Amino acid sequence: MAACTTNYFGDDCVWPPEVADWNRKFFERQQSRRRGARTPEFFFSKNFDNSRLVKAPDPARTRQMVTFCAAALLVCVLGLVYGYQHFSAIEGGYKVEAEKQTLDRLREENRQLRLSEAQLTEPVRIDLMARTMGLAAPTPEQVVYPNARPDAGAPSVAQITPPSFAAQ
Repeated sequence: MAACTTNYFGDDCVWPPEVADWNRKFFERQQSRRRGARTPEFFFSKNFDNSRLVKAPDPARTRQMVTFCAAALLVCVLGLVYGYQHFSAIEGGYKVEAEKQTLDRLREENRQLRLSEAQLTEPVRIDLMARTMGLAAPTPEQVVYPNARPDAGAPSVAQITPPSFAAQ
């Protein structure tokens, strides 16, 4: 940035305090470097009127920009697909772990239920409860074996014979 040390048009130019302060610091540095030899610097403002300029269409640049945007869009879509698959795999892993924990809990609950069933169906315990209720052991005549074949010569208590239908 050039500093305005002298004004070509006279002293009617008024600078903001920031510019004046910057110029003062610049002159101090400049004087220390040149050991007292001052060179005047001039600042001329140049105004350019570009309102009449019209940008010419450039089909090659347009094609390059379309290609770049398409490539950037493809990269973004691939990144999103990869991210979706990655996070879906992580979520699936969490679901598998949750199901394993549920399976372990149910297996432990099943083991506890089998243990309590085994304790409740223990023959010694059932016999002890039956005796405290006043029940006695069955006599041999009261015992019925379902797999035993009845003796053909022994009297039977009841016998069911299906009716025979004669052909008429």
